[in-house]
Amino acid sequence: MPRYLMSYYADDTSPPTPEKMMAIGEFGMKQAAAGKLLESGGFLGISQGAEVKLKAGKFTVADGPFPETKELIVGYAIVKAKDRAEAIEQARMFMEIAGDGWAEIRQMVNPQEEGHH
Repeated sequence: MPRYLMSYYADDTSPPTPEKMMAIGEFGMKQAAAGKLLESGGFLGISQGAEVKLKAGKFTVADGPFPETKELIVGYAIVKAKDRAEAIEQARMFMEIAGDGWAEIRQMVNPQEEGHH
């Protein structure tokens, strides 16, 4: 069954309420028990991050925060879904709990799987 990476960008980047965290946790446990959620997590603020670049052979590192950041990934999930439509439905169900924002959904490639050598 294909795997998909979902990156979630929240409109409101303030920490979720305990009630919202509990609802998200319950949803995750149900999805994991159904064999659909393989992994998920959130991220600390951008002040704790680093930006790394390689350009023309020069490697640079900049510590966060990054004032030019307009969109910030606040969480991710790796899910199993029979197809893209099912992955989109899983994202919709999650976002109804997590709140306004948007998600990027991309099918993952495993080099060991047939057709990806």
